[in-house]
Amino acid sequence: MDSCIDSEKKMMRQPLTFTGIHHLALATRDLGATIRFWRDLVGLPLFLGFGRKGYRQYFFSISESCALAFFEWPEVEALSEKDHGVPVKGPFGFDHVSIGMENDGDLARIKARLEAAGVWVSESVDHGFIHSVYTFDPNNIAVEFSSPAGSRDLRSSPVLAEKDPLPEVAEGPFPQTQLFPDPEEIPELILYPGEGRDVVPR
Repeated sequence: MDSCIDSEKKMMRQPLTFTGIHHLALATRDLGATIRFWRDLVGLPLFLGFGRKGYRQYFFSISESCALAFFEWPEVEALSEKDHGVPVKGPFGFDHVSIGMENDGDLARIKARLEAAGVWVSESVDHGFIHSVYTFDPNNIAVEFSSPAGSRDLRSSPVLAEKDPLPEVAEGPFPQTQLFPDPEEIPELILYPGEGRDVVPR
């Protein structure tokens, strides 16, 4: 009987609600040039900045729930320029960031804006599900701007078209929740003070 109750509990696992990437944290040696590019050229407003000389963190708003953040570390070096999606060897964990645009009109405008400022930007590429242009920020961070293409909602009707899928992919697009145990209980959060706590009014 207990095993039946346990299996029913697992089947009724509460889904988590995600709101998107809250922020992607990157690093720069030159916060001034980074602000010029992201705020003044691209057009992302600054909405939070704190820290001190040698260790600052600034946030640029992409949308109501999504942001790009930069740590200023004086001894960090700019990345070696690497084209988007080209494989590399050795330790590596980040390829590029893609920022969504509402439509092709906005994509054309950001391309024109970058070109007018003398910043290299690729030709427009049709990927079938998005249209994209590619560029680099002052830190050589690979950046893509993407607008939606087509009317299919891939999140509700996924397409997994790999010719030789991993066994995990063959299981389908949706979470295999039975593979991991649920916690016995969910304790209250204990919050410890962190950076920014003293500068944002409550």
